[in-house]
Amino acid sequence: MSGGSLDVSKAGNALWLVKVPKYVADKWDNAPGSLDVGKIKVTNTIPGKRPDISLHLSEAVLCLDGEKSNEPIPKSFKLDVSHFTSQTMVALSEHRMSYNPDAVVQETDRLAILGKISQKLECRPIGDQVYMDLKKQAIRKAHIPTRQVQKLDKVVQNFKPISDHKHNIEYNEKKKSEGKKARDDKDAVMAMLFKAFEKHQYYNIKDLVTLTKQPVVYLKEILKEVCNYNLKHPHKNMWELKPEYRHYKEQEDNETN
Repeated sequence: MSGGSLDVSKAGNALWLVKVPKYVADKWDNAPGSLDVGKIKVTNTIPGKRPDISLHLSEAVLCLDGEKSNEPIPKSFKLDVSHFTSQTMVALSEHRMSYNPDAVVQETDRLAILGKISQKLECRPIGDQVYMDLKKQAIRKAHIPTRQVQKLDKVVQNFKPISDHKHNIEYNEKKKSEGKKARDDKDAVMAMLFKAFEKHQYYNIKDLVTLTKQPVVYLKEILKEVCNYNLKHPHKNMWELKPEYRHYKEQEDNETN
């Protein structure tokens, strides 16, 4: 609130905070500011006991058209006092003011405290025939499906169905072109593995499948015979040759000599 001021002249007023049904709030929103919207009646004001408080809407408000519905609404309501904690609540109002300093018209927002909330109440309708009819209508509306089946007299072609998506077609074509991976001879696969481990000490299963072009299950069976699988860092989930196979080439050369 730039340049505004706070009016606290009414801060000492005691106000009631009343929760009303939506259909009542709808009527009040459409009421002119000068219209009498209703009256509150307090009876049985016996010391030490809660009084009976009721709200009665004016005929002028009942005749107003609502934004959402023009159905009749109850006229009389009971105001139940609800639990109110020790928290401090106030009602505020804001309106724009115009003033003319130095012959220049300017506008500013003025905020005012209307009073302190001293009581919280909840507005409950009295179960008369008007209220029962209102509830029946609300139940009927709630059971109306949001989507309804509609019979068409002619074919409507708003879109063309797709039997298969592009990425699925590409995947299936790639799978057919590659064909099913055939198992090579075990010795041939081991030779490929030994040759690969001459270049690097560690491999993951994905790279080994790419190098050998063997089915994963079949490749793992061979790897378990000649390799160890690391479960700890820094080479977690990697395969390396068992110690007895790491220098197999040198052993073969010595045996040949």
